[in-house]
This record gives sequence, C-alpha cells and structure tokens, in this order.
Amino acid sequence: MKLRSPQARWEQHTQRPLLGLAVAFAVAYAVPIVRPEASRDVVEVCTAVEWVVWGAFALDYVVRLALAERRWQFVRTHWLDLGAVLLPLLQPMRLLRLVSTLLLVGQRARMASQIRLTTYVAGSVVGLLMFGSLAVLSVERDSPDGNIRTLGDAVWWSFTTMTTVGYGDHAPTTGLGRMLAVGLMLSGIALLGVVTANIAAWFIARFEKDDVEERRQTQAIRELTEEVRALRDEVAALKGLRGTSAT
Repeated sequence: MKLRSPQARWEQHTQRPLLGLAVAFAVAYAVPIVRPEASRDVVEVCTAVEWVVWGAFALDYVVRLALAERRWQFVRTHWLDLGAVLLPLLQPMRLLRLVSTLLLVGQRARMASQIRLTTYVAGSVVGLLMFGSLAVLSVERDSPDGNIRTLGDAVWWSFTTMTTVGYGDHAPTTGLGRMLAVGLMLSGIALLGVVTANIAAWFIARFEKDDVEERRQTQAIRELTEEVRALRDEVAALKGLRGTSAT
C-alpha cells in the first residue's frame, strides 16, 4: 500500500474544518447586508470573522507549500490559490475578501476526491447565487440610480444573470455591480458547460456499456451456434458409423 505524502494527509485532515470556516464566512458576510440596521459591534465581529477565515485559508496555503515536495511546481500549479491569498492584501475591500475566499474554497473542494462532480456543481451554483445576490445588494442598494434595493430583487437578478436570461427588469448601475454581473454570467456559462459535458459523458458511457453488452451477447450466440453445428456434425458422424456397422 502506497503511503500518502504529508501534504495529502494535511489536505484530508483540513478539508472539513476549512469548509466549516467557509460557512462561518458566509454567515458573517451576509449578516451586515441582510440586516443593515445591525449595531457597529455586530458589524465589527462579522468583519473579524471574515479576516480570520481568510487568514485560515492563507495559512493552509503556506502549510501546503511547506509540505510540498516540489515547492516551485506547487506554486506554478496552484497559482490561483496564491492570487486569492494575495488579493485582499492589495486592497482591503470586503468584496475582495469575498472573491478570494470563494476562490480558495473552490480550489480546496476540488481536491476532495469524495466530492463528486454533481455535488460540486450544485454547491457552486448555490454559492454563486447567494454570494452574488449579497454582493450586488451591498453595492447597488445605496446607488442613486440603482433598482436593486431588496434581497429578493438581488436574488432574482442573480438567477437571471447566471442563466444568461437577462430580463432587464433589474440591472446594476455601478462599476462594481457590472463587474459582478460579468463574473456571474461567465460563471453561469462555465457551470452550464460542466453540467452539459457531465450529462453527455454519462450518456456516452451508458451507450458504450450497452454496446459492450451487445457485443458480448453476439459473441456468446456465435459461440453457441458453432457448438450446435459441431454437435450436429458429431451426430451425423455417429449415424454414419452405425449405418456402416449394420451393413
């Protein structure tokens, strides 16, 4: 049995705790947006939780880098993780912490072999829908020309944007809001492509399985036919011997 590397063991042991921290981040990010009347203390606690969660993912990256056998190769193959870790340091904006944490959660979830593609896609859709709604609401709610004022408006806009339907009844008016719209549209197209490819792969695998079974049955019938023909030849030969003996 092949022993797993220290990096692989670390990733297995930290998978669930980091996902739990991601849930805590989601709650901390949502509370000040859903409840804008929340006290200053609550907002500060939520902000602290967001930074702690981001710090935990940053620490996870550093530990994985230290445990990697080929560190330079790890950096080259995990460049998105590094970018997500450095992103909030360039500009301490709440939206950047959201983007970086989503990227880090997504990269760590991809490493878990027990998480199937369907579960990952479903989780990605729900996560993008929720965070996209919260992010656009926080950006557009105070815009003078904005028409996304409530959480319901934001969820509806996120859903129509991710599915690339775009009814136009709600639309972002700020620069950040439009950047979010672009991100959601690209994410929706990518996830739709993943779902389509997954369904197509399932059908292809199913057809190949049926084809293999059909070939196996055809081969069995051919072998059975040859055996029957051989038996007939043997019976005919025995009859010929009996006839010869009788004469």
